[in-house]
Amino acid sequence: MTVAAPLVRDVVDWDEFVGRFEAIQSVEVRPRATGYLQGIWFKDGQYVRKGQLLFTIDPRPAQAAVAQAAAQVAQAKATLANAQTEYARSEALVAQRAASQEELEQRRAALRSGSAQVAAAEANLRARQLDLGFTRVVAPISGRISERKVDVGNTVATDQTVLTTIVSVDPVHFVFQGSEALLLKYQRDGSGTQNGTPIKVKLSDESDYTHNGTIDFVDNALDAGAGTIRARAVIANPGGFLKAGMFGSARLEASKPYPAMLVPDTAIMADAARQIVFVVDKTNTVTARPVQTGPLQGSLRVIRSGLNKDDRVVIDGAQRARPGVKVTPQPGQVKEAAPPAKGPNDAPDYAAQPANKR
Repeated sequence: MTVAAPLVRDVVDWDEFVGRFEAIQSVEVRPRATGYLQGIWFKDGQYVRKGQLLFTIDPRPAQAAVAQAAAQVAQAKATLANAQTEYARSEALVAQRAASQEELEQRRAALRSGSAQVAAAEANLRARQLDLGFTRVVAPISGRISERKVDVGNTVATDQTVLTTIVSVDPVHFVFQGSEALLLKYQRDGSGTQNGTPIKVKLSDESDYTHNGTIDFVDNALDAGAGTIRARAVIANPGGFLKAGMFGSARLEASKPYPAMLVPDTAIMADAARQIVFVVDKTNTVTARPVQTGPLQGSLRVIRSGLNKDDRVVIDGAQRARPGVKVTPQPGQVKEAAPPAKGPNDAPDYAAQPANKR
């Protein structure tokens, strides 16, 4: 049986929230041209970069429209050139008093009309070139692409057919709700509701809060029905492990650092409706000491009351301890348990602490 004095160090209390991860950007990819779907240039679920080719629509109708528009430009330019020649000739004849001023004005009007027709034809050509460009559907953002919604051979319609969806990967949003009481507390303390406030997040199968981020948005009003306010944090996701729709738990600092006594969480036992730890007195007799516990700090539990800093607490073998029995205790030391080994997809280990034990 190993005994040790409680570890005394500064700790911080935390408020906990349950929330869900969301993509910062989510886009439905729709065609901007109508036609026959000719090619698909990605694999379902792959990572794509902004501007990457995803789909091709049969370009031949658009190519024909471009050729027709180019011919209209050439025709308009030829008409303009003729109008310029006629205007120059009329201008010379007027100077020789061989033509009237009215005829010159008519030639000038024809010249202006020709210039306008060239501008209109060139604008139409640019529009048809845009239509041709729209037969190549490219990724509007970088991110993880979903499956194709339409196969090659189908006809797609401008701005109507959803071809696929893309969500951004890094970073991601973590969205959660807070109570009115917590909002008031944070506002009075001047913390928690400000952009840039640090936040720690863990997934449902994680014991440590390994994902760090910052608050970037707090809504401007509470939900009248639920009495909660929506908040959002930005979480780094360099490996793309965090997916939109995942649930997680987040926590924010709820106090300033304060000195506290800590013992291993495994040293705390349940006795009816209370929590106890076993203490070995000066006569090496085991006694049960009721305690009020606080939050976990790693593998250690904060003791609010019930212990003195020089008490000898049973930290190993508490399951075998019996009140009133004399023992031969072995001296030990309260230490933080080593974190579990991380897998290849786990986030970097930051100093994080799990939830309160009430």
